[in-house]
Amino acid sequence: MPGFGLSGFTFCRNAVALGYPLRESIQSILPIVDEFVVALGPSDDGTGELIEKIGSPKIRIVEAAWDENQTTGARVLSAQATFALSCCRFPWAFHLQADEVIHEADLPGLQALMREHLGNREVLGFMFRFIHFLLDYRTVNPWGFRREVRIVRNDGQLRSAGDSCGFARKSDGMYLGKKLLGREVLSTGARIFHYSSVMARNALEKKISSMIRIRQGDPPATLLEDLTRNRIARLERYYSIMKEYRGSHPSVMQESVVAAERFRPRGNRLLNWRFYANVLTHGFKG
Repeated sequence: MPGFGLSGFTFCRNAVALGYPLRESIQSILPIVDEFVVALGPSDDGTGELIEKIGSPKIRIVEAAWDENQTTGARVLSAQATFALSCCRFPWAFHLQADEVIHEADLPGLQALMREHLGNREVLGFMFRFIHFLLDYRTVNPWGFRREVRIVRNDGQLRSAGDSCGFARKSDGMYLGKKLLGREVLSTGARIFHYSSVMARNALEKKISSMIRIRQGDPPATLLEDLTRNRIARLERYYSIMKEYRGSHPSVMQESVVAAERFRPRGNRLLNWRFYANVLTHGFKG
């Protein structure tokens, strides 16, 4: 037992068909949690069996219903995360989405912070740095969102916000972000490895189609196909201006990383006009 009480939690449905590294995500923090809650939505692809095969007594699956009408701002995602949080039983709660993984090198520091601040009721959450991988394990998007809170005090004060990327206070809606850094929110320096588009092409198409439906309702089939195709084309178009990743991956991801190939050869982004157009629009982020 880590000695300070920590619940891990996530939500998912049909994670196998959508290509999520759910097993690796859960396994990445199992060493430091007292329990791991999975809010499992209706699935017909073996997701439940995948979770059970992890074989850890810490994992607790709770059935979750999805409200298909919560499409504004992808509210169904935050509703699922809030439900999973409500099922957690320990003082700290650690939220990972199903395509996010923690590096084992960061676990001891996280344990120390939670232990140190358990009695400091002012501290509501801990902030992480995100590394967003694009289409393969050697390419990162430096323009993705950079930091979010993912460990929170589990005392009923907070709810998941937005598309479940972060948290807000129930009392006044205040988002746990940069404005609260140094007081209610503390920076950890720890990394979340976000593998949102690193999957087989058919799984990527299914995932993007699913996210479109979550955010926009149920568009006609031809429109959904067009939107999906356009979003994948945009990812592929901007792949050439992304940043090379030269660091290590979490150990639970090593088998996938070794087996995978680069999406395609990528030249020097400094010779690509799209790189400078993106810098002018969004700034240089690395």
